[in-house]
Amino acid sequence: MTDIMVRIRGLSKRYGNREILRGIDLDVPAGSVMCIIGPSGSGKSTLLSCINYLERIDGGRLWVGGELVGYREHKGRLHELPERQIAQMRAKVGMVFQQFNLFPHMTALQNIMEAPIRVKRIRPDPARRRAMELLDRVGLAGKQANFPIQLSGGEQQRVAIARALAMDPQLMLFDEPTSALDPELVGEVLAVMQDLARSGMTMVVVTHELAFAREVGDALTFMDAGRVVECGHPRTVLNAPKERRTQEFLARVL
Repeated sequence: MTDIMVRIRGLSKRYGNREILRGIDLDVPAGSVMCIIGPSGSGKSTLLSCINYLERIDGGRLWVGGELVGYREHKGRLHELPERQIAQMRAKVGMVFQQFNLFPHMTALQNIMEAPIRVKRIRPDPARRRAMELLDRVGLAGKQANFPIQLSGGEQQRVAIARALAMDPQLMLFDEPTSALDPELVGEVLAVMQDLARSGMTMVVVTHELAFAREVGDALTFMDAGRVVECGHPRTVLNAPKERRTQEFLARVL
């Protein structure tokens, strides 16, 4: 039986009276790439934030690597974990956002070294070696001394990916990682993500890049109005969607 890296059951999330996620059920096998598409406001980014416990859930259960995220369960009731334990869990999950969120006063190398040194207490020399290896992996060898302002958007996003990888995560989350990039820079970021997928990294990718979903994804989920409308193999969902709402969405975007 395939190990499940992310298991979600009955997940709900509200902001005031607005229900953002409504009974989400989803499984992401270890080593697979789950792509999530859907219209703006469908709950895709909120779902990623719940997986990483950047947002507290209002109902249901969510496990990453077999561990209940953010809580311990006792006699059927959830009790929130102390912040220190939540931070330890969060450190196992890398997250790459639309905006690159690099520290502007730090070089590319320093941005990648910061969390391993401060959070994992890794000594500077091994942290530096690892950061240099990751810069090379994302195609930025020789850019270690550049500050974010000296890098293109695509280069900044690749530094952000390297920074997330520096924590040796078991899961990578991508929230529209190419949406802030000029079209000509999109390919260099997607190539790095494709290389990650080939290496066996478990990935959940919110994206509007349907060609990437088709070629790299193992599963494709279409969300609308806080619900999972359809989930299946990317080619099946894109070529022959079963649900009318999926058909309507794809007719507009393809």
